[in-house]
Amino acid sequence: MKNFSNKYMLFYALGLSAVVAILLTVVSVSLKPRQTRNQQAETKMMILKTIGIESTMETADAIYAENIQETTSSKGLPMYTYPSGVIIPLKGNGLWGPIWGYIAVENSGHVVGAIFDHQGETPGLGAEIATDKFASRFVGKEMGEKPIVLKKNADKDNPYEVDAISGSTMTCNGVTEMLAKAFEQYGDDIPKIEDCEAVAKQIMEEEL
Repeated sequence: MKNFSNKYMLFYALGLSAVVAILLTVVSVSLKPRQTRNQQAETKMMILKTIGIESTMETADAIYAENIQETTSSKGLPMYTYPSGVIIPLKGNGLWGPIWGYIAVENSGHVVGAIFDHQGETPGLGAEIATDKFASRFVGKEMGEKPIVLKKNADKDNPYEVDAISGSTMTCNGVTEMLAKAFEQYGDDIPKIEDCEAVAKQIMEEEL
């Protein structure tokens, strides 16, 4: 049996490590464009879902181009518009990491849809913010005059309150803070019930 010196073993290990590192780098670089495309498609799918449009990785680009316009807010921040309203991006922190989402507000001033996601919230608890069941709680709410807040046993008739997820206080606090930050940044661009009522009144008066 051939014996190898320690020096030989060391250089062999270093050489093997270098080869593996190069291969991993090549694979990573070659996959990066596909990963970027997938991330962009997933973002478009989320945005479309807030206004009730379902799409897939293959159809998201085309459907998005037909329905969504990328623009900037009055403060120069990125936002989105669609034929009958605006879509506001949301970013914040949950219990274990970043949380994010989008919320769509019709020109009538009412929320028509929302979607949320997370990096590592607790399954069965904070992770529930990523479910359709949770997102549906926002439909019909308002955020033109003040931010929506999550509360335990929220008043269903209060347009600015949404029922929090039981046992997920920290995550729900993170969502509330995220919504408050969005209102601070985009409040001037969010349709308000009062503005819509004033426009409707003016139209009626002109017709008379």
